[in-house]
Amino acid sequence: MNFRDLGLTAPILKALTQEGYTEPTPIQRKAIPPALAGRDVLGCAQTGTGKTCAFASPILQRLSARVPQPRVIRALILTPTRELAIQIQDSFLSYGRNLPLRSAVIFGGVGQQPQVDAIRRGLDILVATPGRLLDLHGQGLLNLSRIEIFVLDEADRMLDMGFIHDVKRILKLLPQQKQTLFFSATMPPEVMGLVNGLLHDYVRVAVDPVSSPVEVIKQSLYYVDKSNKTKLLAHLMEERRISSALVFSRTKHGANRIAQDLIKRGISAAAIHGNKSQTARVQALSDFKAGRVRVLAATDIAARGIDIDQLPFVFNYNLPDVPETYVHRIGRTGRAGHEGEAISFCQFDEKDELRAIEKLLGRPIPVVENHPFPMENFDPPQRDKHGRPVNAEDAEARAAAKEKRRLKDAANKAKAAGEGLAPLVERLPQPGAGGASPSPADADGTDTPKKKKRRRRKSGGAALETPVVPAPAREEPLILRDKPVGRGVRQGRIQDTLPDDPAMPVTEFYKPNPLDSDVIMDATARLLAPRRPAAAPQAQRGQEAAQQRDKAPKPAKQRPRRQGKRQGAPAQPAKEPVLPPSLAGKKRRRRDDRPRPVELAPRSDRQKDSTQHKSLMRPYYLHDGD
Repeated sequence: MNFRDLGLTAPILKALTQEGYTEPTPIQRKAIPPALAGRDVLGCAQTGTGKTCAFASPILQRLSARVPQPRVIRALILTPTRELAIQIQDSFLSYGRNLPLRSAVIFGGVGQQPQVDAIRRGLDILVATPGRLLDLHGQGLLNLSRIEIFVLDEADRMLDMGFIHDVKRILKLLPQQKQTLFFSATMPPEVMGLVNGLLHDYVRVAVDPVSSPVEVIKQSLYYVDKSNKTKLLAHLMEERRISSALVFSRTKHGANRIAQDLIKRGISAAAIHGNKSQTARVQALSDFKAGRVRVLAATDIAARGIDIDQLPFVFNYNLPDVPETYVHRIGRTGRAGHEGEAISFCQFDEKDELRAIEKLLGRPIPVVENHPFPMENFDPPQRDKHGRPVNAEDAEARAAAKEKRRLKDAANKAKAAGEGLAPLVERLPQPGAGGASPSPADADGTDTPKKKKRRRRKSGGAALETPVVPAPAREEPLILRDKPVGRGVRQGRIQDTLPDDPAMPVTEFYKPNPLDSDVIMDATARLLAPRRPAAAPQAQRGQEAAQQRDKAPKPAKQRPRRQGKRQGAPAQPAKEPVLPPSLAGKKRRRRDDRPRPVELAPRSDRQKDSTQHKSLMRPYYLHDGD
């Protein structure tokens, strides 16, 4: 069977021929026909079997039948890693070079503006990672309401990397009526739960047993101590004249160390892991594919998604904890029917991982006995306080990370000290008499009206006639470095306010800041407080109260009876009620009285603000007489 028998059109067949594809792989033979018919597909196949072509070619053929104007995103391919997204985009460009379709890739770690520009120019196919897709959609830069075909690639890897919640959020943004192509190397129960809620009347395509390695890959195992692994790797690279090899490390620190040790031995190498920037990762991968770098040291982030044509060797520098990860690692070689070899190093405390891998494979990995660095350390692995074995690579990575943080903190402290007060001021002014720095008002020994007004404001309005004591003159003028210091809203000259100890600045604030919370609070309280009429002096108030008491008749002991009005009787003038002394001078308001404007008392007689009360917690609406 060839690709023409699968029902692909001439432009796609021509592009596949230019790529060197002659016969379809099993996953392509089983997945392309139902995908062309518009049915949902569940593909279960190991990595390196041609899954990208299995869903890319049907998408290109279906979308090329009709190209709307303006262009809208009609196909979405969701991938877990940036490297895989870039490679899928390259495949779409290669397979669709003879079709009038546009595609683009978006992922995090780089600037979004070029990706946004590509979206605004119009797209038919979008390849994306979950994080950047949700980010751009949240900004209103993406419209996913016209999606016709949705592809979820490496679904099990999505679960491993914690993207399951992002995937569910993305599914809610897509239309209900669409074609879904679902591909995964393994089918754990979590993936099957997602399948049951996503696919409808789907075709299941499984070409190999779950997690089985590709048969064409030759596997071998070397028992070696941890300290000799790099030596053995360099020895094999030179002895077997290996032109390119992908080396998998357990930790990011280990990947960096492998690359550095190989470079010291004269072997070109680069590292790729999650702590590297996207630009550095793309550059390292491009150099490796171009042959400028012989060894690419990577963590499991690169176990899936790196598609390197005819990669001859894969090294497992450390054995993985999860047996399925071993299958994904060695699947980077032996792709598309090519031969490849996977070499694994095992130290004494990794034998538990080795047994789990061999149990998954169903057979032991052949061991190479004769090599110059045989295992000599047979000490049992160290265990933590809970009795769990401690991996040496993890312990080394944690120690390296702790040391890196310590050095970073020390550098930040040194930088803060270098940019603080020490380089700004050459020499601070000496304190005056009594160990206190001279105030800004009296620093020059003169007394001006401005300074008097300032002291009057501080003293609450009363003028203070305090003799000004001249401060001792500075021995040397103050020298400022770097750049001049600007004045703040409430701060005087910095050379007059800085103390001897830079860590404890004693600043003389002489100008109130209208935006301070206490100033705003006091102003608000004075605005909302009830107004009182202007009061007479205390002596005058006392005399008026005494006159009122003399004029007022004595109250009757018994309440008089209420008498009605007699006809023809002269009208008695209404008696004015007698007020107690505390309310003397005030007029009782009747119901029909209206509030009249009153004159405000001088500031000294008004209600006190929060800074003048005996207790700062006293409410503003309570008065002394209440």
